[in-house]
Amino acid sequence: MSANENLVLGLVVLAAAAAGAAAWRHYAPASFWLWVGFPLRALVVYLTWGHVAYGCKLTRKRHRVRLSLEAVPLASAASEITTFTQRRRVRRVPVDKAPRLGLMRPTALGWRVRVHLHDGQIPADYVAVAERLAHAWRVNTVRVVEDKPGRLVLVVNRFDALTSVEGSPETGELLRVRPGMLETGQPWVMDFRIMPHWLNAGATQSGKSTLINAVIRGLAPQPVALVGFDLKGGVELTPYAPRLSALATTRTESVELLGGLVQILEDRMRLCRKAGARNVWQLPVEMQPVPVVVLVDEVAELFLMADKSEKDEVAKTATALLRVAQLGRAFAVYLIVSGQRIGSDLGPGVTALRAQLTGRVCHRVNDPETANMTLGDLDPAALDAARAIAPETPGVAVVAGQDGGWHRARSVLVTEDEAEHAARTYAHLTPAWSDLVRTGDGPSSVPDTWAA
Repeated sequence: MSANENLVLGLVVLAAAAAGAAAWRHYAPASFWLWVGFPLRALVVYLTWGHVAYGCKLTRKRHRVRLSLEAVPLASAASEITTFTQRRRVRRVPVDKAPRLGLMRPTALGWRVRVHLHDGQIPADYVAVAERLAHAWRVNTVRVVEDKPGRLVLVVNRFDALTSVEGSPETGELLRVRPGMLETGQPWVMDFRIMPHWLNAGATQSGKSTLINAVIRGLAPQPVALVGFDLKGGVELTPYAPRLSALATTRTESVELLGGLVQILEDRMRLCRKAGARNVWQLPVEMQPVPVVVLVDEVAELFLMADKSEKDEVAKTATALLRVAQLGRAFAVYLIVSGQRIGSDLGPGVTALRAQLTGRVCHRVNDPETANMTLGDLDPAALDAARAIAPETPGVAVVAGQDGGWHRARSVLVTEDEAEHAARTYAHLTPAWSDLVRTGDGPSSVPDTWAA
């Protein structure tokens, strides 16, 4: 073959390889990333880590021993000519040394790599330059996760997995809901038996109500009772009334309903004490009462006072709600407390309640104090991430969940019509409030359909 024919053949082979790679990347992006994209990216990261670390001021001066040769003059009495000889010399030369990278491990969205810190470094040093690292590696985000003393893990995401979130909130497991997806690409799961109480903060149009819709749709087919507090005249939760065992729309109704919840807790407490059980889940299956999930919409309305005449009512509300939060986990009564404004100015009751709500969801908020009340006692980086949520990304939130860490997450878009349809479809599973608030010590009267 001539040189021109070889050139043409080579170009054809290269074009075919490029077309095949493009097709592979389009139709099987996961395997393409694992076998092609990640190895190439790992090679670049390891080769450039020294320069990247130096640019981010993560390097440290270390002295390295080097051998050098130097010329030493020898004087000669017989001649005016100076001769030189060489001898070795040991020198300590300062060099910039980057922190040692561990083995890079691929993930669906990017990779994870462990970093061995220099003496005197702390994870906050890497949090401060996370954005620089993201730009240097041409990725979407770099998260810093503490691992062990002297080590941390960099979690790198090549793109934002929260751009589009789809799926169903239903999981088929008792008291578990899948309201959306985490930034890691994993499903966001709310397990009330592990994380019993949740605080859901967010401004108007931030996605707070969408999360409630997803929770209602996920819990509607389960054998649980739903109870609502909606002091905005009932406009938010009334459409879901077919699936609610009780709904309070005024302060007076809230006091009565909270009193009923406290009675439920006391009855279940006596039941467990007689059976020698620490919680309702240690009871025999036939004696276990119906779990109750309480939805509180706009919690600030429960604590606001127009004048001193409402002081006693507010105090009763705060005390009863706090008792439900403190005792609910052991006796299967769970809380989801939502609000646009959650601040210490609402009174000490709000601060005490916040301490009991271990699950936190912070959407975009209008004031810094609400973000501080929701996430301020967690990692400061979580607070920064919540403040950075853009208005054009409804449903995006910072979630502190059951794994002990925090993540950016986004709710599945469940419309009001879809949640209302689920409430009507599973209305036959709604236990009567009178059945829940029993007066005896025996088990609740539960419809047969709930036995499953």
